[in-house]
Amino acid sequence: MNTLRVALVNDYEVVARGVMGMLRSYQNRVRVVELDLNKQVGESVDIALYDTFAATQEERVAVRELVVNPLVDLAVVYSWNLDQAHVDAALANGAGGYISKGLSASRLVAALEEIYTGGERIHLGGNGTPTVVVGDWPGREEGLTEREAEILALITQGLSNAEIAERTHLSINSIKTYIRTCYRSIGANSRTNAVLWGIEHGFRPDRVRIAHPEPSLGGGEVRARA
Repeated sequence: MNTLRVALVNDYEVVARGVMGMLRSYQNRVRVVELDLNKQVGESVDIALYDTFAATQEERVAVRELVVNPLVDLAVVYSWNLDQAHVDAALANGAGGYISKGLSASRLVAALEEIYTGGERIHLGGNGTPTVVVGDWPGREEGLTEREAEILALITQGLSNAEIAERTHLSINSIKTYIRTCYRSIGANSRTNAVLWGIEHGFRPDRVRIAHPEPSLGGGEVRARA
């Protein structure tokens, strides 16, 4: 099959670039042509891969926007949330596929190809499949896990614990646990301290479209803000 043209959609450049880094060894099969950070996809692509990390809008809204974008052939959700009801809801909202963030790079590429060619739409791994820690996220260098970083990003955006629980489909108790471990990692003793830390360390969402992010794709990186 031809090389898939993919746009990576997320609110944080470091997260989108982390996924792009995963795919770098597979450019003969998957080519990342655009990073969209709080921007609509602006170039014709086979797949818009929507990473749900700390999304600034509800997932169903984001998926619908991608589905109705005439430049996007298929919208695929990329998430840690593997609850079947949640997966079914994403597909009902028009997503062409659903992929676990626990898959290795090679399995992610294979899943994208299978979804695009009309094969299995849901790729969650399986029993005994180890969680693969890949990609990047804000705060990783400070020892934050991706889940802790996601919770801190949502706190930095001003969401309450109840709103975070609804957005991430985690229990309130789980949210409180992640907040406690996050606070220990960054040395915060209050929500205000955590927000200030988040602002200083890249936890505010980006808002930019980056076309041809790989130098080999266009002679250099081009940033487009339209």
